[in-house]
Amino acid sequence: MRKITHIAVHCTAGNQKNKAADIVRYHTTPKPKGNGWKTPGYHYIVEADGTIINTVPIEQPSNGVAGHNSHIINVCYIGGVDTTKPGLPPIDNRTPAQKVAMIGILRQLKAKFPEAEIVGHRDFNPKKACPSFDARKEYADI
Repeated sequence: MRKITHIAVHCTAGNQKNKAADIVRYHTTPKPKGNGWKTPGYHYIVEADGTIINTVPIEQPSNGVAGHNSHIINVCYIGGVDTTKPGLPPIDNRTPAQKVAMIGILRQLKAKFPEAEIVGHRDFNPKKACPSFDARKEYADI
């Protein structure tokens, strides 16, 4: 098993009507219509209704945070931007079901990797807003 130092929380920065399959398809579709990645960006994707989809086995790296993927687990919720405004500004628009599901999966992962720190993608790159809230603060008690 990989040595896990962080559990990184992300948002998809897209419409909350998307499904995990849409995100995986975009990540793995060749450019220019997708990212062209061999592996999706997240180990877990939480859909708007709270459904948690495991897209990459945690034993393998995913593509969530460039330069850090070998030692992190990436967990993402669908949403994180205001799709009604130009420029798609960041917004914490997690549904109540997503909030409950996120706490559940993060607790499971923290139990499995007790030394791992729960952080947001933005904690690796301050130029990013992802996940559109302070994950380190929100999940400090997990």
